[in-house]
Amino acid sequence: MDIKPIRVKHTTNHITPEAKVKKQVKKILDDLGAYHFSPLTAGYGRSGVPDIIVCYKGKFIGIECKAGKGKLTALQEYNIEQIKRNQGLAIVINEGNIEALLTLVKEIE
Repeated sequence: MDIKPIRVKHTTNHITPEAKVKKQVKKILDDLGAYHFSPLTAGYGRSGVPDIIVCYKGKFIGIECKAGKGKLTALQEYNIEQIKRNQGLAIVINEGNIEALLTLVKEIE
């Protein structure tokens, strides 16, 4: 019996709309020299936390990235409210409001 290997086509070229937003946000943060990371929420992580956690000029910022008309889950809304309640900043960014991040950062400066 002749067994031939199966070739799996990798989809590394495919990037989701939300991933595009995250990439744009991270580029802005890198250009600013801001400390940032994307927390893992699977396994031992905490669900509902923002996609990107930032420290910029002493200010804590939580950034939730959405594509199109993506809506926040109740848990995401709760976490954003908790950040704001503790004097941190939180913002939801999508393709249409990326400039809101720049406005927020200018307010810190």
